[in-house]
Amino acid sequence: MIPPRQAPPPRSVPAQVDAGDCRSLVSLLDRSFERHATQPAFRFLGRDIRYERIDHLSRSLAAWLQQQGLERGDRVAVMLSNVPQVAVAVAAILRAGLVVVNVDPLLTPRALEHQLRDAGARAIVILENVAHTLQQVLPQLPLRSIVVAATGDLLGPVKGAVVNYLTRRVRRLVPPFDLPRAVPFADAIAHGRSLVCTESDPGPDDIALLQYTGGTTGISRGAVLLHRNLVANLLQCEAWYGPALRRVPAGEQLVLACAMPLHHLFGFSIGLMLGMHLGGCHVLIPNPRDIADLLGTLEGEKLHGLSAANTVFPALVAHPHFERVDWSSLVLAVSGGMAVHPAAAQAWAQRTGCPICETYGLTEASPVASCNRLDATGSPEAGGIGRPLPGTDMKIVDDDGRELPPGEPGEIVIRGPQVMAGYWQRPDETSRAMTADGFLRSGDIGVMDDGGRFRLVDRKQDMLVVGGHKVSPTEIEDIVASMPGVLDVAAVGTRDPRGGEGIKVVVVRKDTSIAEAQVRAFAEARLPGHKRPQLIEFRDALPRTPQGKVLRRELRG
Repeated sequence: MIPPRQAPPPRSVPAQVDAGDCRSLVSLLDRSFERHATQPAFRFLGRDIRYERIDHLSRSLAAWLQQQGLERGDRVAVMLSNVPQVAVAVAAILRAGLVVVNVDPLLTPRALEHQLRDAGARAIVILENVAHTLQQVLPQLPLRSIVVAATGDLLGPVKGAVVNYLTRRVRRLVPPFDLPRAVPFADAIAHGRSLVCTESDPGPDDIALLQYTGGTTGISRGAVLLHRNLVANLLQCEAWYGPALRRVPAGEQLVLACAMPLHHLFGFSIGLMLGMHLGGCHVLIPNPRDIADLLGTLEGEKLHGLSAANTVFPALVAHPHFERVDWSSLVLAVSGGMAVHPAAAQAWAQRTGCPICETYGLTEASPVASCNRLDATGSPEAGGIGRPLPGTDMKIVDDDGRELPPGEPGEIVIRGPQVMAGYWQRPDETSRAMTADGFLRSGDIGVMDDGGRFRLVDRKQDMLVVGGHKVSPTEIEDIVASMPGVLDVAAVGTRDPRGGEGIKVVVVRKDTSIAEAQVRAFAEARLPGHKRPQLIEFRDALPRTPQGKVLRRELRG
């Protein structure tokens, strides 16, 4: 029964979803492999890869993983970019009864060490482009097995060799590395073909995924997502997107482009797993930040769906090659991260005829909690975060947990089948994140209107969201503060000229000879791309409360 405080979902969307006999992601994938065996699952660098091939390769890799002495429930990290090996690795890990740990390929060695040690990862599948990062921290890690993938692994012997040569020798995207115990991806697959995979039958309450997030405190913690959490969210999103998906002509395979990193939960769940559940062909975007390459990849495609970070949509519209893509078949454009600027959303709808479906959620909610409706003409709810998904309860509460009436700002709290089981080995953090009646504290300040629609106002804490990634200001501040000659520093959000949120660093110098270029170079050498400041400002002092807390709001202008 939907509480009276929020409006029911649109008539075209069910109030609840039923997982039926879909007990786990494994059963969901098995069904997809069987139903869509001869259809292309991925289109990557001009080559189609069928569902049946992903099925066979993942069984071989699962058998190889089991032979390494890994036991049910052991954690296996996946540190890959947007390559088809992601699907093979994920399906193999889950089929072997193991737990997936998604890892950002752009992590610094320090952050990588923390996540792998915290997860207790026993194995990793890693792209050779970032293997040098693992090398720097390998002695401190409990890894038992390392599988190294190359970009061209699944492209056939000739094209694969050409792609790998260009990647390694011409573009020089693979720094030298030395991982003595590593096994090439292709060799692990070849060995696994002669082995028998004892397939697990995970239940709804088994752990499927540890997804690390900065949360609302800046501490990198693993959200424990059960099979039932992820399956529920996929089915919720399928139901919500139904009005759009039904506009695809009968008999046409869905063609979906994911311009979100697949290691990010939004890209993993909505861009990859939901697409496989629907039998779609995923047009993989190797580098979603390269807008020219993204548009070049989509040229000639009859595209039905696009999922991307909020910053991608205005960047696409502003690019001179935008019209080279045929957008006429697009029925679903899903934005993750912060809200798309209303002007950018309007420009996108005018140019493509397909309004952006803005989503709201967080890693701890698998990740989607609410969406703008898709069965209305135009974008009547643009700028908001829409309504809760089927089976999801959202409300606005004050600092004491009391529910607030429409129009009153407060913290957004969420309850539903997609909400995580807790934080990995952090019961205290889990208890702080959850209310006594099962609601997840989002850390976001929002408002609900009389129609049951939600709108974001601000973040309760000071986390930044850059390109769909949550970024801890504390991490940036700690790095910049370690620079000789820096006395004090604060990192805050600022409007990125390309759309969305960027990062501004405000520095108090004890050595006034320090220049902006020096601070920028220092930060860029120690932070991955999405955590690097776009603006650097110098001040004589930081504004603080009497208790010493930085008044970040005064620094954002």
